[in-house]
Amino acid sequence: MRIILLGAPGAGKGTQAQFLMNKYGIPQISTGDMLRSAIKEGSELGLAAKQVMDAGQLVSDDIIIGLVKERIAKDDCSKGFLLDGFPRTIPQANAMKDNGVVVDHVIEFDVPDDVIVERMSGRRVHPASGRVYHIKYNPPKVAGKDDETGEELVIRADDVEATVRKRLAIYHEQTELLVGYYRKAAEAGETQYHYVDGTQQVDDISAILVKLLG
Repeated sequence: MRIILLGAPGAGKGTQAQFLMNKYGIPQISTGDMLRSAIKEGSELGLAAKQVMDAGQLVSDDIIIGLVKERIAKDDCSKGFLLDGFPRTIPQANAMKDNGVVVDHVIEFDVPDDVIVERMSGRRVHPASGRVYHIKYNPPKVAGKDDETGEELVIRADDVEATVRKRLAIYHEQTELLVGYYRKAAEAGETQYHYVDGTQQVDDISAILVKLLG
């Protein structure tokens, strides 16, 4: 059960990743977490990554692939794993393939940009508790105030519409190409590709995933 989730920021990948982890007992591997733990452990790759990051540069695909290989060799990945936010580009996907990292399922969550903008720019957060509201889907009892404390709710920087649109533009430019890449790989029998309409209810999408993954 080695899975890659594809989809724009705000398409609901994080919510379904949590569901799949609990359902199938597989860990979610995010490149950010991996980098942090490799640096903390002081592994060879971790030290190499730290040097690059300290210099204010981007960590190379070679280092990231090395970390992915190291991470998926650990015991908790024996039943599989869920890759989150990786690969982001065709060269990264090619490097995974060249390094023998096999993927069983690629799941694409498709949500139109305008729906994502509405979802994300409508979020309001209570900073002290982390409670999240949505002005349309889960509004507070009093507009702009936390239900329990009455304190002001804020919009996170990541949820400001201009920021959301910028992140979507980067996704379309870089990562969306992976949709075609993995569809071709599925046609060649190298993986299974699943398209999911991400505008459906969370529970309905979870039920669809269970049917697809078996």
